[in-house]
Amino acid sequence: MSGKTKVGVIGAGNISEQHIKAYLSNPNVELYAICDQNEERAKAKAAKHQVNNVYFNHLDLLNNPEVEAVSICTWNNSHAPISIDALRAGKHVLVEKPLCMTVEEALRVEEAVRRSGKVLQVGFVRRYGDNTQILKQFIDNGDLGDIYYAKASCIRRLGNPGGWFADKDRSGGGPLIDLGVHVIDLCWYLMGKPKVKSVSGNTYARLGNRANVKNHAFYKASDYDPNLNTVEDLANAIIRFENGASLVVDVSFTLHAKQNEISVKLYGEKGGAEIEPEFAVVSEKYDTIFNLQPQVNKLTFDFAKGFQNEINHFIEACQGRKETLSPVEDGLEIMKMLCGIYESAAKGAEITIR
Repeated sequence: MSGKTKVGVIGAGNISEQHIKAYLSNPNVELYAICDQNEERAKAKAAKHQVNNVYFNHLDLLNNPEVEAVSICTWNNSHAPISIDALRAGKHVLVEKPLCMTVEEALRVEEAVRRSGKVLQVGFVRRYGDNTQILKQFIDNGDLGDIYYAKASCIRRLGNPGGWFADKDRSGGGPLIDLGVHVIDLCWYLMGKPKVKSVSGNTYARLGNRANVKNHAFYKASDYDPNLNTVEDLANAIIRFENGASLVVDVSFTLHAKQNEISVKLYGEKGGAEIEPEFAVVSEKYDTIFNLQPQVNKLTFDFAKGFQNEINHFIEACQGRKETLSPVEDGLEIMKMLCGIYESAAKGAEITIR
């Protein structure tokens, strides 16, 4: 592949805007097509960004031989089938997180990638953050020693987006699969991607979507319906790995909490680190503990820059100049963890992962 890569974006909802902006900022990309089953939304998105090719069925887009790669920005329940269709059509794929909704689906996507020989990159965007890559250098060079413990929180006090996010049939779940996937993957990636051994989790559906609350604005999906909510409010879990390390996580769409919170922390034998809420490293030198705060452009995750890095990396992978940082195999392992947590919560018992 040489010159500009022609890209189609499938799904014209909110997250697609981050992909589109990043593609338009990449000189090696031609944003060639937009697709959405909602014809009005597809046309509006294409007009906004001056894209000439508009589709209302993803198969029609995939049948266009000019399209070389696609971003899949659709509901979670369509990630696997559209990814498989795209790979069979000979396209490279960037699929938003989560990879799919079940481990069985993930295995089918993995097989399709193997058969196609094409790139599939899972949208674990936080891996591509500048601070993540800086911290990974510390870890890879042994500055923190063996990472044996991590903990992560992503707490919204009021933040159930409703619509398809709140519909388990389309989303696969609530805050665990929507928010937890980010922080679980970020910790797992920085821990060196150890093989998961077991998970023990809990989910709670006690508060609903709290549509009654006034005087506190929050993001609502375009198809928000206050009467629809079939997902959990809160999930927590402990994930154990074969190397003895462990990860503790809790995430919520709604909780009687004082404030929203995002926190990602890792602890090793030689030092520790926080990547959220602010990037910092804890070290020990000459029998003294040091708190080190790097001088970087932004101490927290830069959303726009993260997506730009992710898209740039995807295009370089499509053009054979890099390997993706988030291959299908990693998407499969994260699905094992997510599905294991839901299964553990349903059974009230720890689940062994194979």
